[in-house]
Amino acid sequence: MALTNSQYETIMREYENRQTRNRHLLEERTAEIYRQVEGYREIAESIAAISVSQGKKLLEGDEHALEDLKASIRSLSSMKEQLLTGQGYPADYLSPVYDCPSCHDTGYIDGAKCHCFKQAVIDLLYEQSGIRELLEKENFYTLSYEYYQGEDLTRFEKAVDEGRKFIKSFDSDYHNLFFYGTVGTGKSFLSGCIARELIETGHSVIYFSAAGLFETMSRNMFDYKNKDDVLSFHEDLETCDLLIIDDLGTEYTKNVAPSMLFSLLNQRHLNKKSTIISTNLSLEDVRNRYSDRVFSRITNQYFICKFTGPDIRMLKKRLQNRK
Repeated sequence: MALTNSQYETIMREYENRQTRNRHLLEERTAEIYRQVEGYREIAESIAAISVSQGKKLLEGDEHALEDLKASIRSLSSMKEQLLTGQGYPADYLSPVYDCPSCHDTGYIDGAKCHCFKQAVIDLLYEQSGIRELLEKENFYTLSYEYYQGEDLTRFEKAVDEGRKFIKSFDSDYHNLFFYGTVGTGKSFLSGCIARELIETGHSVIYFSAAGLFETMSRNMFDYKNKDDVLSFHEDLETCDLLIIDDLGTEYTKNVAPSMLFSLLNQRHLNKKSTIISTNLSLEDVRNRYSDRVFSRITNQYFICKFTGPDIRMLKKRLQNRK
């Protein structure tokens, strides 16, 4: 995915912070060694003086100046290491300090993103998704079919299969998912599984409960003091790679909710950005609650998966109490 300007700036600020922190650490170590190790400062200063002197000779045409300089620096550097180790310090105690030795805390190696930069992107996306802790427990590695039987199992297997297809073709095929059915049958769990896989491959995912989403959007309608933050929030909602709206129907009913939902879904459709919606409502309830426009958008532009079966959360509790 292409990072937004604000996301890129956030990551690069962290690299700047690393560089500043490690530079200060090296300065503190240097001051410590100058205090504790007798003769070290003098050798360090003599290296600088010799470098200037030999540099002048090189400019004056002395062909041996460079080799003489290298030999002198090797000798003096060896003396510095002996002084450090003699006082119990590591030989590289005053070497430059880097969080990432590969890119020297720049984020790039020969113009290409370093592995640490790619990890920083993933960490940022987890942080911005708001569901890092949830996805540590709810993912494809912990997904289980053991609580489903018969038709319930068939439906869940089909939904999981569609979820995997959604991930596999995410970058080449714009599509959306709508999960509906009874409480506790795995809708939110499967949404989380998909979210984790996409975040791990560097895609931006934003998760909202329907209650939290509509509350935030309603509050922002009248926030004139923080206009830039509001615009940024709506831009993120409309352009993130995947938006997950969980538990549609649990939000406090307001007349503006259907229009807000339609506007958001419509804008994401225009941007060709995927959305996953989960709800305990029936399809008829969705139509009655959110208008024909929203219902038409969902039934025509979303792959619909029905979930049925026991409330797995309650079932797990009962099984746990029996132990």
